[in-house]
Amino acid sequence: MRTQRQVVDYSLQRRALLRELYATRVGTWEVCDASPYLKTAARFHGEATEVRCPVCRREKLTNVHYIYGDELKQSAGQARRLSELAILAKTYREFTVYVVEVCQGCGWNHLVEQYLLGKAGLETELV
Repeated sequence: MRTQRQVVDYSLQRRALLRELYATRVGTWEVCDASPYLKTAARFHGEATEVRCPVCRREKLTNVHYIYGDELKQSAGQARRLSELAILAKTYREFTVYVVEVCQGCGWNHLVEQYLLGKAGLETELV
């Protein structure tokens, strides 16, 4: 998306957590703790990926995009599809998107990245 900016990638944290899990310093019950709300959001609003779950290795992961921002009012905290994010980015000045990967089988979940979207990004491009 054109207005995507201030991207924070959490892949190093993910790798460190998985290293701890594989070394059995962290139990699967600690990392496979997706809430029923998160699993439901993944089922209805998530975007399927081709990446297999790093814990159970059976299911493919689903990315869920949560939106937060003052302008969103009651919509803040909702899960949205990628196609909806493009429309929202043209409607609102600025909001934050959090991308969470979820395994619907074992419950693995981890924050993948966060970034800003919105019309404010278009304004800075023009300056």
